[in-house]
Amino acid sequence: MKIKTNVVFEHLLETDKKISIEQGGTRSGKTYNILLYIIFHYSLKNTGKTITICRKTFPSVRASVMRDFLDILKIHNCYFEANHNKSNHEYKINGNLVEFISLDQPQKVRGRKRNLLFINEANELDYEDWQQLIFRTDEKIILDFNPSDEYHWIYDKVIPRQDADFNITTYLDNSFLSDSIKEEIERLKYTDEQYWQIYGLGIKGISKSTIFSYVEVNQIPEDAEFISFGADAGYTNDPTSLVSVFRKDYDLYVKEHLYQTQMTTIDIHKKWKEVGIERQTIYFDSAEPRLIEELRRMGWNVRPSLKGADSINAGIDLLKRFKIHILKDSHNAIQEFRNYKWQEDRSGKMINKPIDKNNHIIDAIRYATYSVLSKPNFGKYTLH
Repeated sequence: MKIKTNVVFEHLLETDKKISIEQGGTRSGKTYNILLYIIFHYSLKNTGKTITICRKTFPSVRASVMRDFLDILKIHNCYFEANHNKSNHEYKINGNLVEFISLDQPQKVRGRKRNLLFINEANELDYEDWQQLIFRTDEKIILDFNPSDEYHWIYDKVIPRQDADFNITTYLDNSFLSDSIKEEIERLKYTDEQYWQIYGLGIKGISKSTIFSYVEVNQIPEDAEFISFGADAGYTNDPTSLVSVFRKDYDLYVKEHLYQTQMTTIDIHKKWKEVGIERQTIYFDSAEPRLIEELRRMGWNVRPSLKGADSINAGIDLLKRFKIHILKDSHNAIQEFRNYKWQEDRSGKMINKPIDKNNHIIDAIRYATYSVLSKPNFGKYTLH
């Protein structure tokens, strides 16, 4: 059987690495050619193997990579109804089991072992998702994604591995694209520089869903005025955080003091003493009245954060009025600002609601700023 492939298929044939990473722009053919490799090479060369193909959510699996998989089989007259278990989303090829799963199916993620794993749009996953998947994969792992995140665990944790290879492809590597599609992609050069970088050139850029921009600095200016401390509560999985926020005109400066799980009230009290807080105000998550009262009884000037209708978005809007500076040694704060994003609907359109993660320090900053700077005299406010 003759099949039409591109360089992505060749990358997979030629590599001897355990992990293959295919980064690319839109319409580079990476997903399609990975599926061709799975169907017409790996599955025909092997038998008795388990192949897992996954994305973050099952609606996205069904609407993209599963549909492409079945289309390939039908186009090449290789689809057999008897081999397709539609209720379990499985297909058998040459004695191999191909299963389609998502990360919102924990029983499958942590279930049986697999031989080959293909993670489609891998940048949708958290690092913990990745770990759970690779712990149960003993042969080959393939990732593909559009580089819409300037910072991601794939760049830090996967690409540098000695058992991984990394390739970048673009629409120019897909010889099957029509001229009209190519022209539409190339139009991005003139209409959207960021989209052209990510989806045209296939190189990483800042996603439009990223909420904040910031700069890293070595120190807070001496003439910057202290606004307040902000603190967010956590315990088992979420950290307890503490930041101090300073203002100079329309510049905000952030210093991280605490980012730690498993902290009791006594632990917080001791840590705040180490930081050297005296009578300065600490705005705390207002959803923690018991913890606020306990800390007050220990002598701290703790106040519940100011909350109102849609206070999260109001706090974000207020922060966006300022240029945000973060001290370079505030590593968790930097990580959160890199990864705090707007939610997207199923069509990929952003909605005006942040994803509820990467926000423990950001929430503390909101408490510190919104509780002070949203007062009626904002704009004339002077800090003393």
